[in-house]
Amino acid sequence: MGWIAAKKSFVSLTGGFFLLLILSVIHLTQGQAQYTVAELVEQVWIPGRIQDIILSLRLPRLTMGVIAGGALAVSGAALQTLTRNPLASAGTLGINSGAFFFVVASMIFFPGLLGSYPFVTALCGAVLAAVLVILLSGKQMNPVRVALTGMIVSLFFASLTGALQLLFENQTNGLFLWGAGTLVQMNWNGVAFSAPVIGLSFLAILLLSKPLDTFSLGEDIAASLGQRVLTVKLLTWILAIVMAAATVSVVGPIGFVGLMAPHIVKMIGVKGHLQIFIHSFLWGATLLVGADVLGRLIQPAQEIPAGAMTALLGSPWLLYLAWRTAKALKQGDRQMGGTRSPVKMKIIVPVLLVSSAIVILIAYSYNALTGGFDWSGAAVWTFRAPRVITAFLVGVMLAMAGVLFQGVLRNPLADASVIGVTSMGGAGAMLLLVMFPALPPQLLPLGAVVGAMTALAIILFTAWKNNFQPILVALIGIAISAFGSAAIQVFVVKAGLSVSSALVWLSGSTYGNSWGSVQFAIILLVVFLVPAVYLTRSLDGLMFGDDVASGLGMNVRSVRIGALFTGVAISTAAVSIVGTIGFIGLVAPHIARRLTGYKHLPLLIISGLLGGLLLVTADFIGRVVIAPKDIPSGLVVALIGTPYLLYLLRRMKG
Repeated sequence: MGWIAAKKSFVSLTGGFFLLLILSVIHLTQGQAQYTVAELVEQVWIPGRIQDIILSLRLPRLTMGVIAGGALAVSGAALQTLTRNPLASAGTLGINSGAFFFVVASMIFFPGLLGSYPFVTALCGAVLAAVLVILLSGKQMNPVRVALTGMIVSLFFASLTGALQLLFENQTNGLFLWGAGTLVQMNWNGVAFSAPVIGLSFLAILLLSKPLDTFSLGEDIAASLGQRVLTVKLLTWILAIVMAAATVSVVGPIGFVGLMAPHIVKMIGVKGHLQIFIHSFLWGATLLVGADVLGRLIQPAQEIPAGAMTALLGSPWLLYLAWRTAKALKQGDRQMGGTRSPVKMKIIVPVLLVSSAIVILIAYSYNALTGGFDWSGAAVWTFRAPRVITAFLVGVMLAMAGVLFQGVLRNPLADASVIGVTSMGGAGAMLLLVMFPALPPQLLPLGAVVGAMTALAIILFTAWKNNFQPILVALIGIAISAFGSAAIQVFVVKAGLSVSSALVWLSGSTYGNSWGSVQFAIILLVVFLVPAVYLTRSLDGLMFGDDVASGLGMNVRSVRIGALFTGVAISTAAVSIVGTIGFIGLVAPHIARRLTGYKHLPLLIISGLLGGLLLVTADFIGRVVIAPKDIPSGLVVALIGTPYLLYLLRRMKG
């Protein structure tokens, strides 16, 4: 058997090396200064134009691609072993997002620190994100929980980063492209900085290969064989995070390389952590350089971020891994949380209605510029009143959708933003804008509808045969969400959109809504309320599990399809009105469950009222805190809701 393993290793190394070599030659010929491969081979050795271009611009970029791709791949391989999760990588665990947030914050508040210690800055953010995921995922490190926790942590840091980019547009003006992950290098400084850090970390993690082989047998077995399990885990975490942080500090957050490369290596048949790490480095470099080559082929005159290209290529891979992981896991019923002593509806509904009325009245009348209250006037009635009412109605819709998604998936972490509907809706709107630049903004919702329905179609196609297992749908949703986010980045760059205007719409904003928006929202809410209420009894039955529900005569598949369709339709309607707002559908049902218990009809009502209250409050805060500028309400919701959500994650049993 040894010669078979050696043969597979040889095939992997030689195949990866020659593919990297071919891609590298193509990479060196790409750019605005054009020359052929023959001219490259002949003149690179001779002082002159081609040699200057190669040595000063293109070779540093290629070298950085090799180093960054290799580091991310090895980091991903280590994280997959540590978490026993095939979906783990620096991107999916939020490590890249945390590092990028700290870099952006340092550029704004401590520019000297970032200039002197970019790696330390990124490392702090990466460590914080990793600690959050470890603490919130529970001791069992369930793959689904780890993946969802990592995504929520990523969304949290992305929201913080987006808020800073909008508030400090001048200081962060050049960060949008870099924030999507780009290999652009103007000199050798990035390589000179990152190569020693990544090189030493790579050598150190190779020394941990044998201990990790033992660790992969199980912590109990490893401890019985005399291994210091905690030490091995701690050192591996440190090295994986250091490699990811060093990469982010130079090229920005690039995802999916750390997910794909180790799996490619394992599928070839390479075994043992020493070989896996070496082969992963090679294939990670090949993937990242290949993604950069492809991005420059698609749009030669513009810079499509390499990170966006890796996400576009890697999302189908994640889709496949999610499908395979879900099939390997046993379906378990998750505790949705709640209270056994619900507050009576005749008490809580009036309280929420009065609270909503007070908040709406304040938001409607308060003038942030003068610090006083305006009760009348054309501007108040024409602009502020429809904005506030629209925010309330959309908040109700988003919360209703969250109840449906969480009920049908039996997962308290389910939401339109988590299963990919929100990001694909945004991608659809951006695609429409790219294809038809002269299109009026009022027609963007058509693209959002197409994008959201595409997300639903993918879920239906991939989960149909497995009776829409909640685990499968949740993991597929993560892959769809990643693809939609990457597509948005590509479209924003390709369309040459203003970064601030793109961020405002993508962050979700009620700015500029008219009475037409109010009428549209009321019609949609009334239309979707009927099927949502009708589905509540069936969702109550699903709480007891598929077998019990089927035994009671329920068609489980039909209920799931109906709830998914309704949830997606409600979410799409919300996106079409205010853009991509997340977290309302996550947070509102959680709060409602602790007030009203498990039954879905009262849960739907209370969640809707809470969602409206939350979004009006977020919109009011975003409007007044830095007046006359606006913070998109979607960002405010994320900043308010995520700490509460992280607290709930900590309390949930892993």
